[in-house]
Amino acid sequence: MAEEKMIQFLNKITENVGNQTFIKLTLSKPKLHSDLQNIYARLIEIKNKPKISFTIRYKTRDEVKNYDITEGVDFIKNQLGSSFLNAVLINSDSETTLVFNKKGENPNLTTRKSTPSQSPILNAHNKEKKRLLDSSQPYFHALDITDTHGNVTPTGQKKFKQINKYIEIIDSLLKEITLPNDAVIADFGSGKGYLTFALYDHLVNNLKTTPSVFGFELRENLTQFCNELAQKSGFSLLNFIAQDINDYKTERLDMLIALHACDIATDVAIAKGIQANAKIIVVAPCCHKQIRKQLHAQNEMQPILKYGILEERQAELLTDGIRALLLEANGYKTKVFEFISTEHTPKNVMIVGIKSTPKIEALAQVKAIKKHYGIEYHALEKMLDK
Repeated sequence: MAEEKMIQFLNKITENVGNQTFIKLTLSKPKLHSDLQNIYARLIEIKNKPKISFTIRYKTRDEVKNYDITEGVDFIKNQLGSSFLNAVLINSDSETTLVFNKKGENPNLTTRKSTPSQSPILNAHNKEKKRLLDSSQPYFHALDITDTHGNVTPTGQKKFKQINKYIEIIDSLLKEITLPNDAVIADFGSGKGYLTFALYDHLVNNLKTTPSVFGFELRENLTQFCNELAQKSGFSLLNFIAQDINDYKTERLDMLIALHACDIATDVAIAKGIQANAKIIVVAPCCHKQIRKQLHAQNEMQPILKYGILEERQAELLTDGIRALLLEANGYKTKVFEFISTEHTPKNVMIVGIKSTPKIEALAQVKAIKKHYGIEYHALEKMLDK
């Protein structure tokens, strides 16, 4: 009979999880005298899979463990009667209690109706984050991110999150510095246009501005595809041009974007932005060949940089660090941060420049860094000198 009541209790947990009425579980009254006090369980979701999250509370600390549903129920089973004498399961309309005697035997199972104040939903840790973009926009389906009903597909989840993260970054920048209502924006290396379409969508539909956005991409088949999609989407001021970044000339540029431009293409983009006096410059560098070829440290770093992987990372650090300093020297407040998780791409550093006042001392800092590492020149430095 005792075993039967415990099985009923465990089955009740599994049932509540399955029909999404589970709210919480509390294990209390520890059997043994120790610093273990309580265990609290809640339902969460990790990578679109339901899990039972346990907060194991000791007198001086808490531990959190997350288990798959079957493993979680087994974990609870192992605690009942052996570690804890009381267990309370709360779902959307009832409260079920399992109580053991002092020896951890002869459990008593009772259920009563209740009206809990908490809703039977997944913990906020797992709720779908409110996004700035509406997934029902037709361009998302054309870019294979959503289905015909505007629902993000399983294969489109990562891309949709990356796009929204990018828009969040841009949105935060626009709160620091105001662009003209009719801003001119250039996106170099726009590719298939995922981020370019999203940016235009946000500026027009969320911020209610009328920008002219240009996506530059060498592959004509992609620019043709993007222009046709822009027309179908009613994005009249969004245009894609098959042109090399080196050939780009403009009298006005308010924002420049260049994500994952290879090696000195990032420097070309930054130089174009500085020379056009752009208010915002956003780049996410890719490979860093130009500085690495010059690294000849004649200092305490020399023994370390003989290892290829460390030399590569040092070259990336120096290349992007000098870029940030040169932006500061030319009148930009700079930020360098992680754009997206390294699980998506190891090239995840973003450099942002916001129009401000020049920091003349930054040039002296660049000079000292170059001398320390035996660097003759930085590509961006030469471009700006011209």
